Amino acid sequence: MTVRLQRARPGSPELQALVDELAERLGRSVAVDDPLVRMVCTSRHFGDEDPVRIGTLLQGRADNATIRYVLAQGVTQWPRAGFIDGRDDLGLLPRYVVPLRVRGHLLGLLLVVVPEKTLAEHETRAIARAADAMAAQMHGEHIATDTRKADERDLVLELVGTDVAARTAARRRGRELGLLGAAEHVLVTVVQLSCATELVRQSEAALWGALEGFRQTRSAQGLIAIGKERATMLQLRDRPPGQDEVTAQSARILDELRTFLGPAADPVIGVGGRHPSLDGAWTSYEQALVAARAARRLPTLKSAGDWDLLGELAVLLQLPEHALNASLVPKPLLTLSDTHGGDRLRDTLRCFLEHAGSIPRTADTLGIHRTSLYYRLRQIQEVTGLDLDDGAHRLTLHLGLRIEELLAPGGDGAV
Repeated sequence: MTVRLQRARPGSPELQALVDELAERLGRSVAVDDPLVRMVCTSRHFGDEDPVRIGTLLQGRADNATIRYVLAQGVTQWPRAGFIDGRDDLGLLPRYVVPLRVRGHLLGLLLVVVPEKTLAEHETRAIARAADAMAAQMHGEHIATDTRKADERDLVLELVGTDVAARTAARRRGRELGLLGAAEHVLVTVVQLSCATELVRQSEAALWGALEGFRQTRSAQGLIAIGKERATMLQLRDRPPGQDEVTAQSARILDELRTFLGPAADPVIGVGGRHPSLDGAWTSYEQALVAARAARRLPTLKSAGDWDLLGELAVLLQLPEHALNASLVPKPLLTLSDTHGGDRLRDTLRCFLEHAGSIPRTADTLGIHRTSLYYRLRQIQEVTGLDLDDGAHRLTLHLGLRIEELLAPGGDGAV
C-alpha cells in the first residue's frame, strides 16, 4: 500500500509577506525553511531558479541528498549568516543562509539564492532586518504550535500508560477534542535515538519531522509524543495494517531520521502488536519498547523490530537489562563452544533445533549425509550431557542459542 506523506506545513500569510517583500527588494529568490531544511515559505522566481528550487516547489521539500548536503554544512549551528557552495551534481546554486533564532532557539533558515556568492552591503543589511522580523513572527507561531504538541504528547502518554483511570479519561478527552476518531484498531510505534544530539531541539524536530507524515493518511489517524531521545506514535485504523505496510512505514521513518540527523543518532524502531481496541494501546506500547530493544541488540533486524515477528525473543527481551548477560547461557552450551570443532557442532545444533529435530530437513540444509548428521548429533549429546530426544533439553539449548544472539558484539545496547 502506498502511504501518502504530508508536505511541510506552509507558513503564515504574515511570514509569506515578509519573504515576498525581501525578494522584491533584492530581486533574488528567497525561501524560509524549517530546521530540517523543509520549505515553509518561498518567493517567486527572479531568473535564478535551479533544479533544487523547482523540485522543492513541486514536491513540497528538497530531496534527501540535498537536505543531507545542506545540514552537513553545519547551518543549524552557525552563529551568523554565511554562504553554502552550490553543487552541480545536485542542481544546487550557492545560497546565502541566515539562521533564524530567538534566544538561541533555532526556528528556521532564511535562504537567498546568490549564484555569484557576493552581496552588496545594502543587501546584507536588508536581509538582516528581514531575518529579525521573520524570526519574531515564527517565534509567535511556534509558541502556539508547541502548546498543541505538548497537549498531544500528554494525551498519548496517558493513553499508553499503566494507570487505568488515566487511560479512560484520556480516551474520553481525546474524543471530545476530535483527536480520536471512530476507528478502533490500534498500533503503537516507538522510535529511539541512541543519544540526543547536542542540539536537543534538533533531535525533537527530526523525530517530529520523520513521523508527522504518518499522523493522517488514507488508512490511519495518528497522535505523536516527542521527547529528547524517544518518540511514540499511536495510530488508529479501520483494520489491522498489513505486514508490508508496517515494514515500509518503519523504513521510511528510519530514512528520514538518518537524513535529518546523520548516522551518529543511530535510530531504531519498535513496532508493537496490533490490537482491535484502543484499550490495547498501552499493551502495544509495552510491546513496542521490547521490539525497539530487539532492534538495538540484533543487527539482523536492521534497526527495525516488530513484536509480531520476535517469537521467543519477545520473552527473553523482557528480562531486566542487568540480567540479560552471559550468566544466562546454559553451561552445556558453553562446554560445546569450548570443545574441538565446537563452531561446526553449534551450527549443526542450531540447524537441527530450528528444523524441529527433522533429520531429513537438517541434513538437506547443511548439505551433508544423514549418517554424518547422526554422528554430529551423538557428539553434541556426549559433550553437553543432554539428550536431544528430550523436549526440555532441546529447549535449554535452543534458548541458550537465542540468548547468545542477544549478547553478540554490537548487540548490547539498552533501550
